[in-house]
Amino acid sequence: MKKNIAIIMGGYSSEYQISLKSGNVVYDMLDKEKFNAYRIHIFKDKWVYVDKDDSEYPIDKNDFSFTKNNKKITFDCVFNAIHGSPGEDGFMQGYFNLLDIKHTSCGMYQAAITFNKRDCLSILKPYGILTAESYFLNTGDTVNEDEIISKVGLPCFVKANKAGSSFGITKVHKKEDLQNAIEVAFKEDDEIIIESFLDGTEVSVGVITYKGDTKVLPITEIVSENDFFDYEAKYLGKSQEITPARITKEQEEIVSKTAKKVYEVLKMKGFSRSEFIFKNNQPHLLEVNTVPGLTNESILPQQAAAAGISLQELFTNAIEEALK
Repeated sequence: MKKNIAIIMGGYSSEYQISLKSGNVVYDMLDKEKFNAYRIHIFKDKWVYVDKDDSEYPIDKNDFSFTKNNKKITFDCVFNAIHGSPGEDGFMQGYFNLLDIKHTSCGMYQAAITFNKRDCLSILKPYGILTAESYFLNTGDTVNEDEIISKVGLPCFVKANKAGSSFGITKVHKKEDLQNAIEVAFKEDDEIIIESFLDGTEVSVGVITYKGDTKVLPITEIVSENDFFDYEAKYLGKSQEITPARITKEQEEIVSKTAKKVYEVLKMKGFSRSEFIFKNNQPHLLEVNTVPGLTNESILPQQAAAAGISLQELFTNAIEEALK
C-alpha cells in the first residue's frame, strides 16, 4: 500500500512564496511509486488541499483530512515545507503531535527554540558553541544607542529575532542609522537581536538524519554581492554559493564537528542548516534553520547533490525516517 503524504506549504510569514516553491519541488520530485502526494496550502484564512487542476478542498482541522467525491483522505505522514510560522516555530509540530500524525521536521520544542535566535544561542553557549556578541530588545524597551554600540560595536547587524530569510535585517555602519534599523526589525517581530559584525568566511552546514545516522553534508561557502547575505543575495541571485566551500581541511573538520554537535545537543531530527562565520579560524554560529529551502537552487539540496544524494532520495529518506 502506498503511503498518503501531505506536503504542507505556504504559511503565515513573509516567506510564504519561497515555501510554495519548496513544496512544489517536493511534490514534483516525490517517488510516486512509493507515495501518494497531496499539496496542502496552509494560510491564515484557509487550509486547503490543492489538486492538479488547482481546485481547492478544505482541510478538516479536527483530524487533518479532506473529502473529495465523497471520499475522505487521511495522511500517514506530513512533509513540512513551511518556512517561518507556523511550520518552523513549533505550532504545526505540536498540532501533528496532538493528532499522532508523523511529520518530517524536528520536534515542537526544537522548532520553537531554533526559531528564536536569542534562546537558541543562549542554550548552546554553555556547550562551547561560539557566537557573536549580542544585545536584545523587546517592543517597548528603552533604546540606549551608546550602550548597544559599546557592547556590539560598529558595524553591527540588527535582526528580527523570530523571522527567517533575512527579513527585517539591516547592517548598521553609523550610530545615526541604528534607530531606523531597529524600527525595520520591529515591523517583522516584537523581539530583536543586535549582533556584532564578524568579518570572515561565511559557511552553511547541512545536517540531516540519514538512514538512521546524523550526517553532515558537504559545506557551502556564501559569497554575497551585497553587503551581507540578505534576501536579494539569498533568493534573487545576488550571491555565489560554492559547494564544497573553499576552506582549509582544519576549518572543514571543526565546523562539521560543531554543526553535528549543535544538531545532537538540541536533539534534532529531519533537516537542519546551520550558518557560521569564521573569526580567528573558529566557527561562530549565527542561526539554525529547521525547514531550509528545498528548491533545486537551495543550499541544502546543493549539498545533498554534492554528497551523491538526489532530491528524490533526500525526500524519500525524510519520510522513511519520520515513519519509523
